Amino acid sequence: MAYKRFTQSVKQLRGDPRYNSKMAAKFINCMMWEGKKSIANRIFSDAMDRIAEKIEDVPPIEVFEQAIENIKPEIEVRSKRVGGANYQVPMQVNAKRRQSLAIRWLLAATRKKGGRPMAHRLADELMAAHRREGDAMNKREMVHRMADANKAFAHFAWGSRR
Repeated sequence: MAYKRFTQSVKQLRGDPRYNSKMAAKFINCMMWEGKKSIANRIFSDAMDRIAEKIEDVPPIEVFEQAIENIKPEIEVRSKRVGGANYQVPMQVNAKRRQSLAIRWLLAATRKKGGRPMAHRLADELMAAHRREGDAMNKREMVHRMADANKAFAHFAWGSRR
């Protein structure tokens, strides 16, 4: 029987210095390029400051957490080979994967837009996701639509170990 390997990152992860949020720390780690954590930290802090300016009645960390929560997919399609044919089978997404997909989609949507500083793009995308709009939310809706369209193949998910 094969077992899953997990890294120590879950145990070692500490909350970010400003908000003491583990989700924010994970997001900063995912945003970081080439080990430049201080730059990723500064981008995140600037984005939070920008959100605080635009939305006064809600703390910016709550906007961030709600945006991530809104982007998290409930269901996704996975390719499964049955009898020589590949089917896109809709499957439930576990909690860890939901969070990592949400972070990945948010960063991809932010990086796709150019022309402005990363902190501004990140703040705009977070505020859009908080309102259930934006490119990251569109990605989530596309995944949900794809799963809905392939609902006929859901019976292939039964008995699979993934």
